Amino acid sequence: MTIFSKVISGELPSDKVYEDDQCIAFRDIAPQAPTHILVIPRKAISRLSEAEASDGPLLGHLLLVAARVAKSEGLHDSRLVINDGAGAGQTVFHLHVHVLGGRSLTWPPG
Repeated sequence: MTIFSKVISGELPSDKVYEDDQCIAFRDIAPQAPTHILVIPRKAISRLSEAEASDGPLLGHLLLVAARVAKSEGLHDSRLVINDGAGAGQTVFHLHVHVLGGRSLTWPPG
């Protein structure tokens, strides 16, 4: 069980900004930008590379929710990040989309 599973179950509190039957979006507890929101599916998928073809509609939904959340937070520009594996910076092995904004973001990251 991951920390995100505990957020989904309500065992751990979170500062939710969006919720539906497929996902939850909440503020990151260690923000890397003035706005840093995580969008997580209710379905446990450990990482993007382990998603299956049948997860396609869910993956699309996560991106649409991320865009909706960015807009609702007043972000004109935002960055969406999905880390896939420890070597890419993934620390919680439950698929999640980072929505970052509120400051200029440089490229390349990290």
